[in-house]
Parts: sequence; C-alpha cells; structure tokens
Amino acid sequence: MDITFYKYQGTGNDFIMVDGRAFSLGANPIPRIQALCRRRFGIGSDGLILLQNKSGYDFEMLYFNADGTQSMCGNGARCAVAFAKFLGIITDVTHFLAIDGPHRAKISGDWVALEMGPVQEIFPAGEDFFVDTGSPHHVRLVSNLDQYDVVGTGKAIRNDLATYPRGTNVNFMKPLSDNEIQVRTFERGVEDETLSCGTGVTACALVYGAQRNQQSIKISTLGGQLEVRFVKNPDGGFEQIVLAGPAKQVFSGKISLPEAT
Repeated sequence: MDITFYKYQGTGNDFIMVDGRAFSLGANPIPRIQALCRRRFGIGSDGLILLQNKSGYDFEMLYFNADGTQSMCGNGARCAVAFAKFLGIITDVTHFLAIDGPHRAKISGDWVALEMGPVQEIFPAGEDFFVDTGSPHHVRLVSNLDQYDVVGTGKAIRNDLATYPRGTNVNFMKPLSDNEIQVRTFERGVEDETLSCGTGVTACALVYGAQRNQQSIKISTLGGQLEVRFVKNPDGGFEQIVLAGPAKQVFSGKISLPEAT
C-alpha cells in the first residue's frame, strides 16, 4: 500500500508527517516506523508523527521516535501544528492533545509558539540537573561545548539504568550571555546527537533561567535558533512555558508502506 507523507523540520529536528485521520499503521506499527525513519534505506527522520481526530480537540498528535517508542517532542509538536494548518485542520491557533496532555499553540508564517506543560521542580543529579518537560532530560553545564564528547558522554548517561531505569535524554549547555545559551543533545529513541530537541532546550532554559533569574531565554542549537519563555512560581515550579521557533515543510512524496509483521 502506498501512503502520502510529508517531511518537516524544526531547527534541524526532522519528522515524517502522516495524515492519520483515515489511516492506521496497524496493530504492530513499530517495525514500519523503524523502516520509514531509517536513514538511507527509508525516508529518514528523527521520528514519525500521525495526526488523528480527537473529540474535544482540533487533533491528536501521536509521536514516535525513530526506534518506534513514544514520547513528547517539542519540535515535533511545533511541526505538527504547521502540518495541521497545511491540511486545513486549524487556522492560526490550536488546542490539541499529545502524550503528555493538552497543548495550545499559535502559528504565524513558519513561526510556531507552543505552550508546554507545567514543570513542578528541577531535581539535582549529582552536579547536574534533571527536568521532566514532557520527556525526561538530564542537563549538564559545560564550558567547552564545541569540543565536548556529546555522543560518548550522552550515551553513557542515557544508559545509566541505575539512575534512569527507562533511560533519559541528555543535554549539554553553554552560557552565551545572561539570557542566551547554546545547547547540544543526545536524544533517547534516536540514540545519537540530534540537531535540536524542543523538550531538551526547554529543560535547559528552565535550569539556566532559574540560575540567572531570567524568564526568557534564547537558545542556539546546531539546527537553528529557539526561544523559551516562562513564569517561575514562588514554590519553585514553572508555568506558562512557551517554546517558539520555526517549523517548515521540506518535501512530500509517496512510499510503499512496509509489510506488517
């Protein structure tokens, strides 16, 4: 069976987008997702997103990492908003459902501002930090980010099952000014460094903003620029968190869906 797909990217985080309102990947979608996301042999991407109908919402976003596991993805959600507008499901604002709960977003041109869920606390992790922004993130402050062994160190922390039984994403950030940081990420489910990670830069922005008493942080990633703004509560939690940046359609096509197993 042939399916129509669309390729989107948000600061270099790339995704296969499929209109799933009248389509299913089957009862065991993981092998198909892995085959489609496999670079060189499939379409190639960091993940696959299905948009589906959901009562009470404009749509539901089902996000799958390249290995077929599910999680929340901030850049993927921003791309899903752009895709929903392309399909005519929404206009400039939306209320949709993801794996971590409801989200609202606004889109203007290729710029998407996504409301993230509240974060109750930043946890210490040795000399580092742990933040759950819809997906788990280990955050480390480093000074030599350009030369840092992101893949080797990130893989070791991600697979430290004594600390993280289900694994974690790993983020390394370098201060650029009081309200700007550079971030590189080893992403769980991709098992490699990605050019950007929306939930990851959000985690880093909360850690850095809390340290510098800032509530708006600019983030430089290998794939481009993002912004995170938020409100810090007296109890130490964070709300009104917004992740903003570009989301663009790259190309579209048709591909034969791998046989179900």
